[in-house]
Amino acid sequence: MSEPGSGGPRQRSYRAPCPGCGAPVEFRGAQSTHAVCPYCQSTVVRSGEVLRRLGRMAEIFDDHSPLRLMASGRIALDGQDLPFTLIGRLQYQGDEGTWTEWNALLDDGRTATLGEDNGAYVFTRPFDAPRDLPPAESFRVGAATAIGGQPFSVAANVQARLVSAQGELPRLPPLGQPFRVVELRAEDGEVLSIDHGHTPPRLERGRAVLLDDLRLQGLKDESAKDEQGRQFNCPRCGAPVHVKLDTTQAIACAACHSLIDLAGGLGGELRHAGQDEPVRPLIPLGGTGQLEGVHWQVVGFQRRVGQEPGDDEQFGWDEYLLYNRKRGFAFLVDASDGWSLVRPATGAPRLAQGGRGATYLGATYQLQSAYDAETTYVAGEFYWPVERGQKTRNRDFANAGKGLLSMEQTPREVTWSAGSRINADTVAKAFRLDGRQDLFKRADAAPVAALRGIGCGTLILICVALIVILVVMDRCSGSPGGGYRSSGGSYGGWSSGGGHK
Repeated sequence: MSEPGSGGPRQRSYRAPCPGCGAPVEFRGAQSTHAVCPYCQSTVVRSGEVLRRLGRMAEIFDDHSPLRLMASGRIALDGQDLPFTLIGRLQYQGDEGTWTEWNALLDDGRTATLGEDNGAYVFTRPFDAPRDLPPAESFRVGAATAIGGQPFSVAANVQARLVSAQGELPRLPPLGQPFRVVELRAEDGEVLSIDHGHTPPRLERGRAVLLDDLRLQGLKDESAKDEQGRQFNCPRCGAPVHVKLDTTQAIACAACHSLIDLAGGLGGELRHAGQDEPVRPLIPLGGTGQLEGVHWQVVGFQRRVGQEPGDDEQFGWDEYLLYNRKRGFAFLVDASDGWSLVRPATGAPRLAQGGRGATYLGATYQLQSAYDAETTYVAGEFYWPVERGQKTRNRDFANAGKGLLSMEQTPREVTWSAGSRINADTVAKAFRLDGRQDLFKRADAAPVAALRGIGCGTLILICVALIVILVVMDRCSGSPGGGYRSSGGSYGGWSSGGGHK
């Protein structure tokens, strides 16, 4: 007998020798059908009290996750505060990167999934599939649909495969064989994933969580992390390149500025692309700072340009990729009219008819700009395979306060980011760059700065001139933005969106 958490009923466990090496393999959950032997990595399936060997599972790759097997916590479900224990781990490879799913055994004997995707977490439970569930190919990215009477937006439709696993597991898809994963998201933040690696497809439903709210115990000791990471020589110039995050899909050489694709791993041929015009970020890579109570490290930087349909003018902005071990990734955006801090949104805001507005978590936003975006320069590490020339279709929304929403769309995925504007002085102080504070000021501070040393008559003339210019621009512009442009670009950049699929 074993007890995965305190205060609940004891769950019966089963232990038998591994068919591959004879070491003990334990099943704690009644719904667990598979397990990976911790000694010989054999994948075994349980049939009654007999274990049968299916083959050998690949080694788990170190993704620097703070989670580990047998870590325990608590989750609020169905009005109860339930203890749970992480008893299994599965790692998947998708079109744009990897993600991990932890098999969680609840204290009442049921199982759930704690999905981990680039530092974002989603807690889901099995969901009964409707009889009329459409096939995977019918879910068009960006389209609206309904499952079980609830409206969802199709956020992703990707091909994935199981690459490694450990511990005690539910029924597995065939190892290494591709299958489709569809992810749906709702306005209230709910996520519904459809896993076509099973017949019938497996559905799970849940929402985003923070590790601190799960009150987890038994996490990895942060000091145990190998800070040296991985190292290889740049395929273009031969200089040493250091990779600190194991989820990194692309990295720029600090010596020759070449952008190197790591999607195939370090063992394969490294593809690279030259970048002839190096850009010096205002905030240095590796710098650390505290924003909104969270300690962040700058791990990546990209410069992007945008262009509205029918407009010959281009505009540019910079994005800093920030990382925190427990909070995952965020984007600090430096645009001509101000700074903003945003994070990938788990849910999918509901677009108003015509796309002129959006509603998310009870707040309403208005469309500010719709445009095509392109990445022109990259430095540092990224958790997706970023490329120079990478293009997305973007829409930026804002509300009467400081709230911001951004949507980016590619043929395979729609991602949303949410956040707010942030004062330039706050950014400078956060990264201890107070001595260069003037370099952080943007157009959003201009009205305040203009009051210094300028008389009332001058201000009136300036206001009249601005009104005339805006009227002329409004008449000449045929773009959706009307002549007003918001922060000049994406509030969040390309991201996985924080889903567990």
